[in-house]
Amino acid sequence: MIKRIFTFLGSLVVIYSAALVSPGCGQMGFPTGGPKDSLAPVLVRSTPQVKSLNVTGNKISLVFNEYVEVVEAQNNVLVSPFQKSNPVINFNLKTVTVRLKDSLLPNTTYSINFGNAIKDVNEGNVFENFTYVFSTGNSIDSATLTGKLLLAETGLVDSTLTVMLYKNLVDTAVQKFRPDYVTKIKGDGIFKFSHLPPGEYNIYALKDGDGNKFYSIKTELFAFTDGTIRVSDSSTAVMLYAYAEEKMKDTKVKPVLKPAAEKVLKVKTSLSGNQDLLKPFELQFNNPLKTFDTSKIVLTDTNFNKIAGVKLSFDSSNKIVSFQPSWIAGQNYCLLFPKEAASDSAGNTLAKTDTIRFKAKEEKEYARIILRFKNIDLAKNPVLQMINNNEIIGAYPLQTAEWSSTLFNPGEYSIRILYDDNKDGLWTAGNYQQKRPPEKAITLPQKLSLRANWDNERDIELQ
Repeated sequence: MIKRIFTFLGSLVVIYSAALVSPGCGQMGFPTGGPKDSLAPVLVRSTPQVKSLNVTGNKISLVFNEYVEVVEAQNNVLVSPFQKSNPVINFNLKTVTVRLKDSLLPNTTYSINFGNAIKDVNEGNVFENFTYVFSTGNSIDSATLTGKLLLAETGLVDSTLTVMLYKNLVDTAVQKFRPDYVTKIKGDGIFKFSHLPPGEYNIYALKDGDGNKFYSIKTELFAFTDGTIRVSDSSTAVMLYAYAEEKMKDTKVKPVLKPAAEKVLKVKTSLSGNQDLLKPFELQFNNPLKTFDTSKIVLTDTNFNKIAGVKLSFDSSNKIVSFQPSWIAGQNYCLLFPKEAASDSAGNTLAKTDTIRFKAKEEKEYARIILRFKNIDLAKNPVLQMINNNEIIGAYPLQTAEWSSTLFNPGEYSIRILYDDNKDGLWTAGNYQQKRPPEKAITLPQKLSLRANWDNERDIELQ
């Protein structure tokens, strides 16, 4: 008996060793699992069949060639015409079932766009943008509508917005009722409606902040067109520009803690190296000032000659005093500051009289820039906006197709063109009640890298 057991174990060792040896090379290794599955699931059959006519039931069954799952159905799946109640979607092994909870309308083409909701279980390969279509009538509607949706303030894309169609052409329908048809936009802003019945529609776009599926809050991103659109088999593409009429307010209650005034008055400057030719020089105090004698605080050159034409301003907290002369590149400056020239509400003054010495930057520390615009419409009051880290660094109304500057801080910028309808230099939101569209801007796709002491030139062609 013992001998037979040993013989059996020995056979297993031989078999296991043979499996580890790669034929022809004599090296040890484990067998691989084969190539990774990169194929999306394939629809084998559906009940009713895709594009079936005279459908009466509310249950749809989709069978695939492999095990599948449905993810984030509420965010991915869109049913048109729009349903008051979300459909019930289940999956089991290779089958996905959909139950429509709303009653089906007669002689109507329905489409269910699954977006990226259906994927295989093992590798997560997506059955992309599958649309199931059927009709409760004798035909399938074939009209389509395409377009593009951009943010009016930046010209960029927000893919979280939804585009909506209304058969009800009353202006207030979008503020009171849910839409008839909805679709999502792609990453490039393109959207498309398919299988529509021909006719007149109002079109809108919305970022539905409160989830009621209609435009009810002025802080929601919203878009509209001037007048109705005609949908047919050869519809013209639509351009939409979204805006928020009011900025979102911070609703969090923040405790306002007023710090106690320090018992001594201190001051520091805004300097971090040499003085920027494009910015003011600032004195920053630790306590709000009660008095500040501008006649005693003097900006001079190194020979103590007073600099003329200095603009002086205070911030709202009375803690920051700004000096803005016409800086001369490379020049040395002195700020004469007697201790009694400033005091806070407690009567504290500075501990000592001070002379602050600093130097302005050289011109070679800045970039020189020339931008030449092609196809720019000067009649639309274009404003060049230079953007750095999502902040507008400078805004410059364009009078000609060429703009230049000999002093610009080096760095990487985005270029934006704002068409300033009201000529106030700022972007202005739309107003749906007044049917006033928003001002529109274009952010160019390529960044502009500016090097110090360098002639930076760019020819820019606008679409």
